[in-house]
Amino acid sequence: MSHQVDRVVDDLSSALLQLKHAMRGMPLNQNGFRAAHDRAARAMGTLTTELLDARPAMT
Repeated sequence: MSHQVDRVVDDLSSALLQLKHAMRGMPLNQNGFRAAHDRAARAMGTLTTELLDARPAMT
């Protein structure tokens, strides 16, 4: 189970990095996109942290 959590966290990290590269040059301040982006980034950070903290309990 711990291996699956590691894989999910790695995939999540890879996807967020890919999104970061894809968003380069986008005007983030239009239509409230920056606020939505910040909320999503904060939520993904929280999810990643919670998954990593829960990993020992899943073994």
